[in-house]
Amino acid sequence: MSESKTGKNNQHQQPKSDIEISQAAVLKPIAEIARDRLGIPPDQIAPYGYSKAKISLDYIASLKDRPDGKLILVTAISPTPAGEGKTTTTVGLSDALNHIGKKALVCIREPSLGPCFGQKGGATGGGYAQVAPMEDINLHFTGDFHAIGSANNLLAALLDNHIYWGNELNLDARRITWRRALDMNDRALRQIVQSLGGAGNGYPREDGFDITVASEVMAIFCLATDLADLQRRLANIVVGESKGKDRRYIRAGELQAAGSMTALLKDALAPNLVQTLENNPAIVHGGPFANIAHGCNSVIATRASLKLADYVVTEAGFGADLGAEKFFDIKCRKAGLKPACAVIVATIRALKMHGGVAKEDLKAENLAALERGFANLGRHIANVKKFGVPVVVSVNRFSSDTEAENALLQKLVAATGTACVLADHWGNGGAGAAELARTVVKTIEDIPSQFKPLYPDEMPLADKVRTIAREIYGAADIALDDAAAKRLKEFEKNGFGHLPVCIAKTQFSFTTDPAQKGAPSGHIIPVREARLSAGAEFIVVLCGDILTMPGLPRIPAANSIAVGADGKISGLF
Repeated sequence: MSESKTGKNNQHQQPKSDIEISQAAVLKPIAEIARDRLGIPPDQIAPYGYSKAKISLDYIASLKDRPDGKLILVTAISPTPAGEGKTTTTVGLSDALNHIGKKALVCIREPSLGPCFGQKGGATGGGYAQVAPMEDINLHFTGDFHAIGSANNLLAALLDNHIYWGNELNLDARRITWRRALDMNDRALRQIVQSLGGAGNGYPREDGFDITVASEVMAIFCLATDLADLQRRLANIVVGESKGKDRRYIRAGELQAAGSMTALLKDALAPNLVQTLENNPAIVHGGPFANIAHGCNSVIATRASLKLADYVVTEAGFGADLGAEKFFDIKCRKAGLKPACAVIVATIRALKMHGGVAKEDLKAENLAALERGFANLGRHIANVKKFGVPVVVSVNRFSSDTEAENALLQKLVAATGTACVLADHWGNGGAGAAELARTVVKTIEDIPSQFKPLYPDEMPLADKVRTIAREIYGAADIALDDAAAKRLKEFEKNGFGHLPVCIAKTQFSFTTDPAQKGAPSGHIIPVREARLSAGAEFIVVLCGDILTMPGLPRIPAANSIAVGADGKISGLF
């Protein structure tokens, strides 16, 4: 994350790009990492070339009686264009724990092609705190996302085919809720009319695409505990409603889709094993977004990691108001996980931006803006502590940060009763985050986690949304559209009132207005739509103008990506 530090292997040259650093790394055979670092026999992995492999589901099942390691969540302040470095810290902390002699493993999400070719870039870390091979992980990797998209679209094809051949289930074409998916930012597909061109092409109706990471199949994939649970959840997907007065939900199981969908996902469900640049083991598996989905890697990967290491470092997408809340209230609630510690990532640059400083002015010292912007970090600290989880703040160091700014931030964090550590894993890998690792270990040893979800299962759905809005976003209340309120009541009537809620909202603000930085209070959260994810077992609540199919920016990252004569990719970040 440091904009001008040269890094540990490049002391007298200009900084290398992340992809150049990754391409220069010396990786070990993945079978050697599996055997020597995790004790996984060679016959229990399926190699995908030299540096990546899948871990056998049978082997993972055999680990069930082992004790669990300590689970560490890395989250962050509300993201800004200045950058925070959450994934970089996740990888760097894992390397640092190994550096100080602990048996640690990093367990993160797979990147989506949408942001890789859009504006955000990939998700493998940065500088000397990366998982590798960077290009493979950020692009097709082991094909998991392709399998998830294929399973999603197989269900869509089976649904339309059923209607074409007589519609025995009496599906109402006006009330079909299942959408198609594509792992790409393509605004032209958000809302479409399908089956044009005559009777042979089916019945025309409105349809649309979500990005694959927002698909319910992705959520199911990441919450399933094994193949049987995966197939059960897929069968429970609600695709639409029947015609007539006694409308009922029609499920994927009634279309006999669950078996074939599971067949497409069977190999993908095995977690992916790779390594960091320091040859420490890393598991990268699943990848729902946190602004439009639940933002956590797979339960299977996390549970396996806890059996394979003493410390497992994972992350949740975007800021703690989205990623951490969903990690706690959805993933931990459903999977029985108990995080031991949470690390909140911040930078002085980003906090000054939350305090009103323009990006081009961030290099100048500005203590007043830093103090104003600290309100964002302060709220995230308070929010995470509401879940009973101990907190450590990790500050990614930039060369433009001044001693006075560092001292002020340390003072502000200390006033919340929270440890704060400056880290330089971007430039120096695990050694640069050694103090952070020691602080996290000491926090876990000194402050036992009292983890609990924010709200009980039996709370009405609208009150669950209201609780999150008030307790996490600092809102005064929610404003439920009539249609959304009606849907929530309908879900409760049909037996889904006990499910947690997954709020889809802008990641850039505690409000639904991405321009509102800092820590606004007293605002209203508008709720415009509610969707049932019966297979994933949560309710998706869309707030403000959030979209489940992003678009590309004016100048997409894809415009700068190229392949040289030597076959090396450049421009990917």
